[in-house]
Amino acid sequence: QVQLVESGGGLVQAGGSLRLSCAASGRTFSRYAMGWFRQAPGKEREFVAAISWSGWSSDRTYYADSVKGRFAISRDNAKNTVYLQMNSLKPEDTAVYYCAADRFGRGSSSSLEYDYWGQGTQVTVSS
Repeated sequence: QVQLVESGGGLVQAGGSLRLSCAASGRTFSRYAMGWFRQAPGKEREFVAAISWSGWSSDRTYYADSVKGRFAISRDNAKNTVYLQMNSLKPEDTAVYYCAADRFGRGSSSSLEYDYWGQGTQVTVSS
């Protein structure tokens, strides 16, 4: 089955930037939708961003309201990798970030729609 490995997390000052990466296995990666979720201490896992499969070179992106204009999701199918560029980071963004894959390419905001999950990478934003 598909395996996902996140990287790029760390400690950053408020207002700074960070880029997360998620490397995926499998030869059908280009047809998968990929999502980013996060979970802060004491909170449930929440949707951050997703990039769907909607045809050749026609991927669509989706963002939670809390990160619109600050985060950008992208993918490099040749490298089987999805990225989350995070700019203007706030302390509220502190969480463990998880990448997930949806075989059906939907790009849903619901975690229930995703089939595979990584182990997460910690992002800490200091004030």
